[in-house]
Amino acid sequence: MSTTEIRPEQSIELLKALHILTRDGKMNQDSRRKLKQVNHLFQFIEPMLNTLQQNNPDFTVVDHGAGKSYLGFILVDLFLRHQAPMATMIGIETRPELVESSVALAKQLQFSQMKFLNLSVAESITSSLLPEQIDMVTALHACNTATDDAIKFGLAKQARYMVLVPCCQAEVATFLRKNKSKQLSDPIAELWRHPLHTREFGSQLTNVLRCLQLQAHGYQVTVTELVGWEHSMKNELIIAEHKGPAKADAIERLEAILDRLGLEELRERFFYKS
Repeated sequence: MSTTEIRPEQSIELLKALHILTRDGKMNQDSRRKLKQVNHLFQFIEPMLNTLQQNNPDFTVVDHGAGKSYLGFILVDLFLRHQAPMATMIGIETRPELVESSVALAKQLQFSQMKFLNLSVAESITSSLLPEQIDMVTALHACNTATDDAIKFGLAKQARYMVLVPCCQAEVATFLRKNKSKQLSDPIAELWRHPLHTREFGSQLTNVLRCLQLQAHGYQVTVTELVGWEHSMKNELIIAEHKGPAKADAIERLEAILDRLGLEELRERFFYKS
């Protein structure tokens, strides 16, 4: 089936609510592009959902920093309600108005497998409203450190899979800029001498550190492009699957990069211990 075709099982009302279809249920050039993006993302996630369903039919997926729960609704619509009736999708969001609107939409669509919690990162890790172990954690366009919060949650909950689309990563660039004068004697500092390079290199470096952090915790990491998503340049997709024990070489590389680039202050963020 083409990525620009509506699947027979897809909810037309959901596609309207997500503005993938026009109010009268028709498609224009913009809606075809959006539908292609939705189906493209789902193609990455579907094999993992199949594996979870085969191994543990009552699995739990958490969409961290869910916003309007766009991704959660798509996964329930395309997979959970048809092929995994015992599974649960939980959206975690700190803004109560977004939680309320998601609850209302799920009720309207009769998506009974969906739950929404108004919790902070720290609260979500310890809350009795969530299982001790989560099977998959997703974070779609989680801005700046929100992606790191999702990783922290996934590590604490021993998630088998993490699916991350980072966005607007400014923290590492801020520290590069702050410590630039100390690093200029090192030729490698030319990588972020100019402000534009500081921003772009900082964004790239952030995801490299995240991948090393996941590898250090025993995850196999794949990095690819989520092409064209919302016309965003922030289209890097990080998929992590837990495979085994911590990897000492990833820890050593992570430490070496932080030391070499003068980013020791970020050790706590990238050396989370569950």
